[in-house]
Amino acid sequence: MLLPGPDTRVVELRVPGVRRTSGESLLDSVAAVEVAGDGVGKIVRPADRLRRPAPGPMLQAEGRPMPRTLEGYLWSGMTTGGVRKAAWALLFPFSLANIAHWMLPPVPPGNRVAAAFGAINRALLRVAALLLTMLFVAQVAVVSVNLFAVQCLAPRSRCLSAIPDWVRETDPARTALGLLPLLLVIAFLQHVANVNWTVHAPRGSEHKPSGPPATLPGDNLVADPDTPALRALHTTAALATVALLTVGGPLRVPDPVEARVVWSGALALLGLTALGTLSLDDPAGARSEGAGRWLRRALGKPTRFVLVGLGVLLALSTVALPDPLGETEPGSNTSVEVIAALLLGTSVLFAVLLIPSALFARPTWAGLPRHLRAWAGGWAAAPVLALAGLLGGGFGAGLAISLRQLIGSAAIGLPDGYHSITLLWGSGAVLGVLIGGVLAGLTALLRWHVQRTGRGIDEVRLLHARAPDDVTTAACAWGRARWERRHLHQMVFAVAVGLSIGLGLVLVMRFGELPSPGWTNPLAMFGVGVLGLLAAGLLRSVYVAATDPQRAPHLRILADLVSFWPRQAHPTVPPCYALKVVPELAARAREHLREPNTRVVLAGDSLGGVLAVVAAARLMRSVPEEDRERIGVVTAGVPLQWAYMRAFPAVVPPSSLATLYGQLGGRWHALCRGTDPFGGAVTTWQRQVVGDKLLGSGYRSDGVIGPLPAATRGANGALMLGGDHWLPDPQPNPVPGRRWSAGVRAHTDYSSDPAWDDAVAMAAGLRPAEPDRADGAEQTQLFGASLKGAPR
Repeated sequence: MLLPGPDTRVVELRVPGVRRTSGESLLDSVAAVEVAGDGVGKIVRPADRLRRPAPGPMLQAEGRPMPRTLEGYLWSGMTTGGVRKAAWALLFPFSLANIAHWMLPPVPPGNRVAAAFGAINRALLRVAALLLTMLFVAQVAVVSVNLFAVQCLAPRSRCLSAIPDWVRETDPARTALGLLPLLLVIAFLQHVANVNWTVHAPRGSEHKPSGPPATLPGDNLVADPDTPALRALHTTAALATVALLTVGGPLRVPDPVEARVVWSGALALLGLTALGTLSLDDPAGARSEGAGRWLRRALGKPTRFVLVGLGVLLALSTVALPDPLGETEPGSNTSVEVIAALLLGTSVLFAVLLIPSALFARPTWAGLPRHLRAWAGGWAAAPVLALAGLLGGGFGAGLAISLRQLIGSAAIGLPDGYHSITLLWGSGAVLGVLIGGVLAGLTALLRWHVQRTGRGIDEVRLLHARAPDDVTTAACAWGRARWERRHLHQMVFAVAVGLSIGLGLVLVMRFGELPSPGWTNPLAMFGVGVLGLLAAGLLRSVYVAATDPQRAPHLRILADLVSFWPRQAHPTVPPCYALKVVPELAARAREHLREPNTRVVLAGDSLGGVLAVVAAARLMRSVPEEDRERIGVVTAGVPLQWAYMRAFPAVVPPSSLATLYGQLGGRWHALCRGTDPFGGAVTTWQRQVVGDKLLGSGYRSDGVIGPLPAATRGANGALMLGGDHWLPDPQPNPVPGRRWSAGVRAHTDYSSDPAWDDAVAMAAGLRPAEPDRADGAEQTQLFGASLKGAPR
């Protein structure tokens, strides 16, 4: 350990999580002032009454105070604020498809068969993402062209009576009015795909990934150079879908020669975009010599301009057709159904071929306890992709249903295929209600079981030894949080798989022209209401988020979670803030490390803890060996172990966390609450109480995984096991000089706990940490005959 000198000072650089945070709340100060940044990413410090930067509170270490500079990095402006960012929520199905890419299992080095399956799965994901874009545009076309231009603006229609008769009697004018909103939507998609955040970091500090698999957390979290080409292919496919839908759809060759030319051109463009999407592949995101390098050069700016221009020309040419709206109504129905069928087939093929990829990657996590292994055995990307398709189709149908109700015209008909979608979502809603009832019953049963028997709360009882009256309350909160961390994703996957099977059956009935049983009619009617509420609720949330972000916390959290990931499978997703936050955090830390007596602690709360860990990994690669001893990490309520390590095994493999912990020399301290459904353990597992000791396994300062010595108790009741500081929740008693919150705090207000300053001091190397190697007796207690109970 590097001993502190008389001039030693600590810089604590805080990173907030998914909750919208002001500078004052982040820094626990009455005022904060910006000292660096570009207005999008802001570096703030506490301020005095004259709004001048002020030092932070002193840090107590070994009986003497140490000066501390408190800084915070605010990044919420990248995901919230304004109509544009609020509207990004409408692209949530696209974001899910993009996230599915990052959930793919790792490819073992040197295994050519596994590498081939990985390439095929990535290609299928990109094709599914392309079909999602086409489905979205086709469903908007149903509303804009079919419902509005063809039916609502038809001659002698009573819908929207304010529109003059000459517009209704002029087919080109009706077609133009129908195409205009559609082209604006495509322009919006193109705009979103072009938005990127500018990184302000010194030149030469760019991160170069080590290649799969990641050796440190987030090694392969980089931008994909194929994104501009993929963006052009999606825009071209969207425009070609508009043209194809207008002339009758893909299954019917139109009679007029002009329409046949448009039909052929649209199919040719769609074929080119599908071929290009299949060929683009760069799993690391930074290899100029990747498999698709020739296509990347071929799809340069001139080629992309020509492709998009041809798409625009095809879409606009439909206005000049002899009967521009004659084939739109049947074309919209067949187009939506064919695209949905292709998306379902691609998703099923992806799910099947993902099984061998998951089996090849199984040795990566085989030695871990079951609850730490990859979700669904590495197969989690399949239900996530299925959920993306289901949400995409459901939102489009819900939008059409809502607008028809808003117009108030029962004469406007929806495509026949929408009956199948309403039936599917009605069944899914009933299934969700049943699952919710089961979960409520299980929660009540769990609470009753804990109160009656007191079993399974040894850890809680040990943690709350100073306040035994809080044991029952804490144990119930622990049980609920543990259940959510371990099983909630399984319920979501089960619903997604079940709805996918139902969608397949519905499509078979639809294309086979089989009649629906009479008992399904109430489900279909229920589905109409569900889809209408889905679309109306989402649009209302977007409006609220645009006008007052504080009133839309769930939408804000959703945006934070999905915008963490760079564009890979789908280019039309919100820009990745991690690509800006991580290098700027690392650059700020390097700036402070230039002072030889300064120690830097990256402290992240919630999702900010993930950003802090990835930034620390970048620092470990970029700073000299002697500077690494002056870097530490503190995380609080971070979902690294139960979520990121399991959902994204190729991005955050367990070995990478162990390596980082070893490179930091154990100066990574995690504040944990068992009551926190979003947080939980980070560096330890298999915890159990033996006598009056808390034992477990976890990461050690030598970079390996093994048994740890018994936990030690802090001055305020926290138990420190390895790098994890388990905090009693509720807090036993108020602490002089600290903010106090009564009751169970779960995922909130970690920085007010006295253990926060203890963790910062240890991460800065100002206090010696406990040894992290268990002796022989403790190993026998942990792994010998006395091992009882399920691992936690």
